[in-house]
Amino acid sequence: MRKTLTWLPWILLIFVILGFTAWQKMQKPKVVVASDGVAMPIEKQQVLVEHNQEGGVQSYRNAVKVAAPAVVNIFTTQKVNRSDNALLNDPVFREFFGNRTPEELNKNENSLGSGVIVRADGYILTNNHVIAQADQIVVGLKDGRRAEAKVIGTDPDTDLAVIKIDLQNLPVVPFKLSGNEVGDVVLAIGNPFGVGQTVTQGIISATGRSDLGINTYEDFIQTDAAINPGNSGGALIDVAGNLVGINTAIFSQSGGSLGIGFAIPAKICQQVFDAILKDGRVIRGWLGISLMPPKQDAQWQSSAGNSTGVTVAGVLANGPAADAGVHIGDKILKVNQYDITSASHLINYVALQAPNSTIHLAIDRKGTALDLAVKVGERKLKNSTAQYIPLPKR
Repeated sequence: MRKTLTWLPWILLIFVILGFTAWQKMQKPKVVVASDGVAMPIEKQQVLVEHNQEGGVQSYRNAVKVAAPAVVNIFTTQKVNRSDNALLNDPVFREFFGNRTPEELNKNENSLGSGVIVRADGYILTNNHVIAQADQIVVGLKDGRRAEAKVIGTDPDTDLAVIKIDLQNLPVVPFKLSGNEVGDVVLAIGNPFGVGQTVTQGIISATGRSDLGINTYEDFIQTDAAINPGNSGGALIDVAGNLVGINTAIFSQSGGSLGIGFAIPAKICQQVFDAILKDGRVIRGWLGISLMPPKQDAQWQSSAGNSTGVTVAGVLANGPAADAGVHIGDKILKVNQYDITSASHLINYVALQAPNSTIHLAIDRKGTALDLAVKVGERKLKNSTAQYIPLPKR
């Protein structure tokens, strides 16, 4: 009996230590920020939701508290010059406008959008179309602070831009680079219609959406969380408050939300962000070809007896593909042994290749299998307006 009583305090101490360890694991995780201010991706996500007694979700307030302070409103101003209209120089015509001069008739046009603070030293991700051609960019924080922003760099091909403000003690949203699946609950935070910061809830409806004609490089997350004009550049977050994507576009015939919204995945956002901070722009691989639209390509495949790959619709003279011997009408089946399933798949793959590197294209040319080595070029914005030889009708 005395031996049992001697061990009892030690047994109780072990239970206390185990209980304290379990309690610590249940606590809300802190956002990890590196010394350079970059929000680090969180690999193990902890769901920050509240449940009611029946087990149903009661609130996502904790996730919103983590992310919302780092989602900003963006106000841009563009000065519109109307003095090039000859009628404005006509004194008789100006009488209809109070005899104001052309300079006085010039006015500022304002637009609204959203952005996400991704570094504690003031770097913000937003959409390029939110700040394009703006003469002034003003950022409004949830805590009421406002600051003028400068443009660090833009990437029109993905519709992303990086701007910067000079303020202290800025909140940051951490990236979630993987693990996003269809059916996951997400929240959209932004400034729809300029009414102020708003949170909407939905799920990830699809991933890998492409060939939509929105951007040159497309790999969208589709969501049914309500996204409206003004949400552009805002955050799509998970239930732990991590950045899943940047809200970019909606599918709508009326201009309002129909439950089909598109966000640029956080993985692409971070790639573009890092590239702009490193080089001031995004450097991408380029072949100098145009590809047939999906619907037209399906008809071409059927008539040609093909079922996979993508069809070359145009080849730029003296471009990388032309120099390697790629012809109009060639069917590109593989790149470096990877099967090509769509035009976007090929474009995105080539974009990730370093200029001057060599890739191998597996091609079907009228039933003949070819393997062509192509030295990758560097894509520049001026390349997008180049003239390609059109594909003849079959």
